[in-house]
Order: sequence, then structure tokens, then C-alpha cells
Amino acid sequence: MDRRAIWPDFRDAWIVHADDAIVVVDKPAGVPSQAADPERPDDVVTRLRAHLGGAYLGVHQRLDRDTSGLLVFARRKEANAALAEQFEGRSVQKTYLACVAGWPRGRDRTVLRDALAEGRDGTMRVVPPRSRGAKKAVTRVSAVGRSGDRAMLELSLETGRTHQARVQLAHAKAPIAGDSLYGGARAPRLLLHASGLSFLHPTSGKRVRFASPAPAEMADWLEHGDRGVAVYDDEVALARTLDRARERRWGLGRAEKGPRATNAFRLVNEEADALPRLAVDVYDAWLVAQLYGDDGPWSDPARRDRVLDALHALGFDGVYLKVRPKQANVLVDTRREELAPASPVRGVAAPSELAVVEEGTPLLVRLGDGLSTGLFLDQRNNRRRVREMSSGKSVANLFAYTCAFTIAAGAGGARKTVSVDASAAALERGQAGLAHAGITGDHHAMVADDCFSWLERAARRGERWDIVVLDPPSYSTTKRGRFVADSDYVDLAAAAIRVLSPGGRLLACTNHRGISVARFRKVLFDAARTAGRDVAQVKDLPAPSDFPHVGEPHTKSALVTLGRV
Repeated sequence: MDRRAIWPDFRDAWIVHADDAIVVVDKPAGVPSQAADPERPDDVVTRLRAHLGGAYLGVHQRLDRDTSGLLVFARRKEANAALAEQFEGRSVQKTYLACVAGWPRGRDRTVLRDALAEGRDGTMRVVPPRSRGAKKAVTRVSAVGRSGDRAMLELSLETGRTHQARVQLAHAKAPIAGDSLYGGARAPRLLLHASGLSFLHPTSGKRVRFASPAPAEMADWLEHGDRGVAVYDDEVALARTLDRARERRWGLGRAEKGPRATNAFRLVNEEADALPRLAVDVYDAWLVAQLYGDDGPWSDPARRDRVLDALHALGFDGVYLKVRPKQANVLVDTRREELAPASPVRGVAAPSELAVVEEGTPLLVRLGDGLSTGLFLDQRNNRRRVREMSSGKSVANLFAYTCAFTIAAGAGGARKTVSVDASAAALERGQAGLAHAGITGDHHAMVADDCFSWLERAARRGERWDIVVLDPPSYSTTKRGRFVADSDYVDLAAAAIRVLSPGGRLLACTNHRGISVARFRKVLFDAARTAGRDVAQVKDLPAPSDFPHVGEPHTKSALVTLGRV
């Protein structure tokens, strides 16, 4: 596997024009204009600069991550001033294409004139013209294509406000398709494209014009609407959708070295990446494809093969398959060959015990050992938090499974840990993982027991822990009966809070889809009251960037900090 071939710095095909003064690129969707994580830069400027051998680039524009289209950069400082003057004076002509649903047929040409102001949640909103912070926004709109109630609009922005086209079209009751922030119709991405750019060349002084046609997914949506699972029946559309997901993960794909080196992460996260009921994870040089439900889209063997072939074509050494039951609470034999083949379904096999690295922490996984690999990738950020909090602390990891949180705590310098899980076999894997990470000593205890029983005993003994990690399954069978997160989480969290030290922290998680973020916060406050402990803070923790979501996130996490008395 060649990581740099899968995630190259840049592609020559994205360069529309280059001379000694400027370079114009057609940015694909999924590539940000500005890196969200400065320690892991994945922005178009960083990538283009590397592609050009570290050359100077003067930056004058930004496009949202999922907006595609034209950007111009100065290649010499002497050219920078002339471009800056035009952008600041708003003499640069910018044209966009947008796909929407519900644009009236009698409104093929119009001008949107609104006043915009920033809302409390970071979005923009239309406000009365004399409102505090209001700024004028003017957008000329022409309908250039129609199919049913769908339309493609050409937009000419006379002003340059944040999210201008997105909020104005939403206010006109035709939000851009794929715009989850402003209520757009379902689409594979935000269907907004910077299609035209015109300005005076900084060297010749002559007006130059550059154009980029609508991307294929925009024309496809205009004709067919949201494809849903039908994307799997079109090899070209499937490859295009996988390529977009790959670009979104560029920062992780290239995180090969340094203290935050990572080679285990999610490549495709179901509907949020326009691939319903499909998740794909990266483990070093291998992929693990997870098909949700063996009915519906996955009952067709040809469709499965088409997806697996497309994944293997990305350039990884092999692809493993997991077929997950339709109902999360249905217990199945996780090692059944038809659900989780022990060998890869494409390519060559990985080592039976595969060493990966996550945020600089070494871990072990098994790709061919049932439905689970031994590592829940959506907890990557939480494991980093535990590592950063653990120096000199005592850490209790409940429902520890293969002890990835314990390994993070040990790597962060925890003075003692305990890992509790009902499965002795899982803890044996955890012990091997600790040894692999160089974390040894009797102060890292393993307890094969029911977590509820362990918590009761720990409370009776008066034990206190600085950090407790609580990540139970949504459904499980315990010594006292059946645990269901939806109804039993309050009592479990209360028991965990009782064994926290003053000022201690509970990292609480649930992947129960029926529990919302707001309800989870309430559960944790109720648990603290049940335990008779004062809460200083309950902080919601966002999912990693490679786990985007439509609607409520699958995994909810919060950090509960107790008062010091």
C-alpha cells in the first residue's frame, strides 16, 4: 500500500491555470480552505504548496469544506497586492452554481436583497436591515436547469458575506441541497460550486475569466434526486462518492509521523458520507467494510461485490467484511463465517495481531476475529483526552473490553489503573496490548467481573478514583439481569459517580441511538443527584471528524467533573 498514492498532496487535474504570477485551482468538495486542526493541516493551501515544492502562495479566498470550485492564489508577492486590492474592492466577479428543491418556476431571474447577521449558534440569519450587526447581502439568481421540483441556479454574489448564498436561499424557502445547516434537501454533499471567476491579471492588467462546469454529482442530483442505496448500482457514482470520502479523510490518511501519528480511523460513515448502511474503517494498510443489515441493499450479492471491488481499487492491501445484524439488540454468533469471514474478501491477509497507532499510542487489533476488531474507532478523541488527563491520576476503566482506554491512561502517566470487564478473554487481550505499548507493573490491575458488582464492592470499600471511564454496551446481560442503556444508565452512572474522588471526572459514553445528546446530559445530572454528589460541569464531547453524522450522533460522550467537596 502506498499511502501517498491514496492521499496525494494534490492532483494536477485540479489546476485550471498556472503562470508565474497566479495559480487557479478547482477545489474538490471535502477539501477545506483552512485546516480545522492546526497540528494536522489538510487545507488546500498546505496541499497545493507542497505540490508546488513549497512555493509562496498569497491567499485571498475561502470556500467551505464541502463547496467545490475555483480559487485563485498569487504566486509572487509582487502579484499579491493587485489581487488583494481587487478582492477588497469587490471588483472580482464570482459566479456559483447551486442545486435546490422548491424554487418557483415563475422566478427564473431575480435578485435577493437581505440583511444578514450572525446567529447565536454560529450560523448566519436574515434580520431587519437596522438590526445590530446587520450587513447587506445581494445575490443575483438565474435558473439554468430544472427537473421536477429540482432546479440548478446560477448565482452572482455582489457582496461577500459568510454563508451568503446558503442563508439567502434558505430564507427564500429553497435551501441548497445537502446543506444540513440550513435545512437543504438530501444530497450526496453540499451542492454549491464556485463556477466562475473573473479579475484583472496582476501582471498584464487584462481581464481574465476562468470557468468550471457543474460537478457530475450536481447534474446527477438534478436529474435523479437523492440516489440513496441506488448509488451502489452505478460504478462511476460509487467511485466518485468514495473519492469524496477519501478527500475528507486526507488529514488522517497522511498522519504518518509525529506525536499524533494515526493509521486507524473511519473512511466512510454511512449516510453522512452519502453511502447508506455502509461503514468503512482503515487499519494501517487494510480496510474493514461493515454492512448494516443483511437485508435491503445487501441482499444482492452483485451489489456487495461491486462495493468490495470499489474499495479494493482504492489501493489498500486487503479488505475484510463484517455484516452486522439489522437489530442492534439481537445477539448473534459474531464469528459466523457468513457474517465475519476470517480471511479478507479482497487482497491479502493482515497479521492475525495487527499493530496500529492512534494519536501516537500503539494498539493491537484483530481484523479477522469476529464482528469486532478490538478497537472502537469513534472513541479516538476520548482516548486522547484520557491520556492528556491521566498524569499522576488513578483511572478505573469499566466495560474495558480490550483496554484501549487503559493503554491511553498508562501512556499518559497514570499512577494506577484498573480494567474491569466480564470477559477474561478480552482482558487477556488488554494485557497483551499494555505490554505492546510498554506499560507494565502491578499498578495496572485486571478484574474479570460484572461492572455493577465491582462498583458496589468498590463503594463499600470506600475506594475513590480520579477518573472513571464508563462506556457500556447498549444492551448486555449481567449477574442481576438485563441491562438496557435506555432505562438503566442513570443507576449505572450513579454507581460510577459514587466512587469518584472530589474533583474527579467521569467520561461517560453511550451508543444507544434512542438517547439524544440533550437526554444524555439529563441522565448524567440525574445520576449525580442519585449519587448525592455535586457537579461542577457536564461538558458534551464531539465525535471525531471522521464520524460525521446526519441528525443525532450515534455515540454520545460527556465529561462530568465533580465539585471538590
